Amino acid sequence: MTLERLRVRAFAKVNLDLRVGPRRDDGYHRLTTVLQSVALHDTVTLRVADGPCRVRCSATGVPPDRGNLVWAAAAALWRAVGRRGDPHGAVVTITKRIPAEAGLGGGTSDAVAALSGLCRIWDVSLAPQGLREVAAEVGADGPFFLVGGTVLGLGRGDDVYPLAELSPHWILIVVPPRGVSTVRAYGWLDRDRDRRGGRGRQARHVPPYAGPTLDLAALTNDLEWPVTRRRRELREATRTLRRAGAVVAAMTGSGSAVFGLFTSQARAAAAAREAKRPGWRVIVTRTMSREGVARRFWA
Repeated sequence: MTLERLRVRAFAKVNLDLRVGPRRDDGYHRLTTVLQSVALHDTVTLRVADGPCRVRCSATGVPPDRGNLVWAAAAALWRAVGRRGDPHGAVVTITKRIPAEAGLGGGTSDAVAALSGLCRIWDVSLAPQGLREVAAEVGADGPFFLVGGTVLGLGRGDDVYPLAELSPHWILIVVPPRGVSTVRAYGWLDRDRDRRGGRGRQARHVPPYAGPTLDLAALTNDLEWPVTRRRRELREATRTLRRAGAVVAAMTGSGSAVFGLFTSQARAAAAAREAKRPGWRVIVTRTMSREGVARRFWA
């Protein structure tokens, strides 16, 4: 039975660890990353409607319809289930809370949340591998957002393997006003490595996990050095979180958000007061388990 209306939480992520290898033949870099779901989320509302699929969002800078990854996800699912032409029969409305160009995965998470919701309101299904392939079409971290929790990503980050869940932590996310595009961040990394004969500022090669268990002391991000060289405010944000007692403080993905892990809500809230600056967005949230992410739907 199809549903007439459905809401889906699209959770953000942080990269607890990110190791960037050489560029592949397809232009992407070879990655090893540990991704973690957090409770900060957008809301994706899907409604059955006649006519072409439409995507709506009132947030500044978020493209509607064909320019949005949600529309791309709808089109990819439409093709995957054997239907021709453009997708029909749904209106998707996005309520944004996840900052854009921050390394938090908001656009891809919205698309994958819509993908899961469209399967329900269109009353269609794909085998798990087919669904992962469609999710990977809209973003390298698309398959992660199908799984959630604490996950190891390989390849482009789209080959995902669940790890033992990180113990519950509170997370403080700090987003300075200037965004950082993913393309620019990887370009800076390649440029810095080329200037140093391929060496660059390399991350520690200690694996971030022993078996399935994370070693928080070994976490690092290869993109942090080239990005923070050019974004002084990110260095300041990371240092502020460390001084405030974060267990781990680092940039997520290609930035511009930095995050700190804290053992209590009170410590995260105290750090949030220390981190406030004009124009900075400061968000207190928490880690999410796979089980919590699975409860993303409500009517």
